[in-house]
Amino acid sequence: MEISQKKAMLLMCLCAFLWSIGGLFIKLLPWNAAVICGVRSAISALIILLYMAKMKYRLVLKTPLVWLSGLGLMGTMLLFVFANKLTTSANAIVLQSTSPLYIMLISAAFLKVRYTRRDYFMVAVVMVGIALFFLDQLTPGSLLGNLLALASGLTMALMYTSSSRLPDDQSSMSALVVGHSAAALAGLPFLLTTPVEINPLAVSAILILGVFQLGIPYILYAIAVRRCSPLSCSLIGMIEPLFNPVWVLLVLGERPGFFALIGGIIVLGTVTLWSVGSAREVS
Repeated sequence: MEISQKKAMLLMCLCAFLWSIGGLFIKLLPWNAAVICGVRSAISALIILLYMAKMKYRLVLKTPLVWLSGLGLMGTMLLFVFANKLTTSANAIVLQSTSPLYIMLISAAFLKVRYTRRDYFMVAVVMVGIALFFLDQLTPGSLLGNLLALASGLTMALMYTSSSRLPDDQSSMSALVVGHSAAALAGLPFLLTTPVEINPLAVSAILILGVFQLGIPYILYAIAVRRCSPLSCSLIGMIEPLFNPVWVLLVLGERPGFFALIGGIIVLGTVTLWSVGSAREVS
């Protein structure tokens, strides 16, 4: 499929907007985090397979980058869902949004990309912002949730950097199937060990998560990421952390703590400024 970079960026914008509804619907579901992850990823994998069938794509499973990208996606799915259950939605999504910084570290370590002193200064500022998250509600649950959210930023960076190097859309879609299938296999067994409440709200929420928060947006992501740099995609992805806590606040009234709010402003502001500056240098 041949599309312009401008259209790819618009697809990534729509993708990030749809991703942003995840925090709200995860909070609405009274299910175990592993069950949520397993069921929504199973639905998402089915949606992507249907799209591949329509486009006459075949599964590509012999390419190492497909598996690396898929494992990065699986880690992001699992870690983010658990983080949302253990800390506030705002904490989870903002800490995950540090992925551009991990992209910088991965690129420098493995792809031999060089960065400036300004870039490293930005990293230091973001670390200060992240530290502020740990000054609010330092209970074991919220602390663990914050740490899992940070780890999801690393796995997301792995997903961005590896999927951007895939040779074609067929390989990109295959990586998504690998990632969501692995997440489904990790989560679905918990259906046998934990109670799962079935009601109209729960069914609606899991279908929305599987189809509209994962399935469709990840198809858009797979198309966009091969036509935009990992850094550009992660910058556009900042739409997600801006809207995610808004939906939770409007529907559930959940507010981030004062220090978490200040830390979030520092993290999002610094990451955005750094990403814009780096993207201009590349163009």
